[in-house]
Amino acid sequence: MIPKLRLREFYNAAGYTVYDFSDLFEFSSGKNIKQNEASKEFKTPCVRYGELYHMYSEVIDDVINRTNLESVELRFSLGDEILLPSAGEDPLGIGSASALTLPNIAIGRTINVLRPKQENTYSHIYVAYYINEKLKKKIASLAKGVSISNVYNSDLRTLQAVLPSVAEQNKVASFMRKIDTKINLLTKKKEALETYKKGLMQKIFSQELRFKREDGTYYPKWKKVTLGSTCKVLRGKGLPKSVISKDGLYKCIHYGELFTYYGEVIAFVNSFTDNRDGTLSQFGDVLMPSSDVTPYGLMTASMVQEDNVYLGGDINVVRPNQTIDCEVYSWDSAFLSFYLNSIPKVLMRLISGTTVKHLYTSDLKGVELWQPTKKEQEICSRLFLSINSKIEILEKELFAIHNLKKGLLQQMFV
Repeated sequence: MIPKLRLREFYNAAGYTVYDFSDLFEFSSGKNIKQNEASKEFKTPCVRYGELYHMYSEVIDDVINRTNLESVELRFSLGDEILLPSAGEDPLGIGSASALTLPNIAIGRTINVLRPKQENTYSHIYVAYYINEKLKKKIASLAKGVSISNVYNSDLRTLQAVLPSVAEQNKVASFMRKIDTKINLLTKKKEALETYKKGLMQKIFSQELRFKREDGTYYPKWKKVTLGSTCKVLRGKGLPKSVISKDGLYKCIHYGELFTYYGEVIAFVNSFTDNRDGTLSQFGDVLMPSSDVTPYGLMTASMVQEDNVYLGGDINVVRPNQTIDCEVYSWDSAFLSFYLNSIPKVLMRLISGTTVKHLYTSDLKGVELWQPTKKEQEICSRLFLSINSKIEILEKELFAIHNLKKGLLQQMFV
């Protein structure tokens, strides 16, 4: 009854104790608050069950939504609750516990609410981490229902928790919260950069923001062109997913990787194949999926920075011409990739299909874009790539700290 990893000051402390949920908690449920009864603009802070899946982690110390329902229609927190959704499409999601640290928060319906039977028997923050790490699968196994799974307070009463002393729980909870604080700070920095990048792209591609030469004069005006007149648009071929591996002889790209692994610029190709039945890339090709189950994956453009990469089927290949009317108006591939990602509404109108969505090369050829001179494009590309680099650094930091948290949770609970 000792975890693999324990805080130093508790090395010689007593072992952990098994508690029945029925001995630890008073059980109740939330009340009212439908989706249309919650908004950031309303007056009374509230938590709804769907938010527990996507908007909150183990600790809730700031709420997102509010409601205008009358107080008599609501159930309010004391600030020592553990909240778990009581219904959902995914049984594993029902085991998502959040410790609510704020009083006077309206708790919505379809939420199981756990409160202490006695004071100073456990740390509700620690227990929220514990439930998410050790009991999620067990709670999922208790779920009832077919399309919608339900777990009731009567089910939760049957569970047990293995806990150290309250003093040790508080120390562990404080330690884990510091990690979550770091995660939240990094996440907010990343979101701020992404918002800044999006706003900057809107201003540049709408020509609200222009760049000047060293002599203070603007670069030449942008001119309207079509993809078909300035690029060769073709399709990849072959390369089913079954022939793709990590140890093949030839680099390759499968269409699904374009909206799962790669951004606007593909610096490193991560997949390989021994099958040579594919279209070979040229440096600067801009790749877009040509089919997907949702339209959103099709509005993803990525520039490949390598020659002779095998490009599989269901990939549209946009290959900029090296010379058109005037050489200064040829495409910078990175700029074109960013540009295509900034016009989802335009691309959405070209998508066809019901169960599977398609974006055909014949339709892409007719897409109209405003083309600046290549010199101005290169300035924009460097700016976008610089922001992307900062976002990637934050993503790596977040990945590392999430892995650290995952490893600690696995080792610090019994």
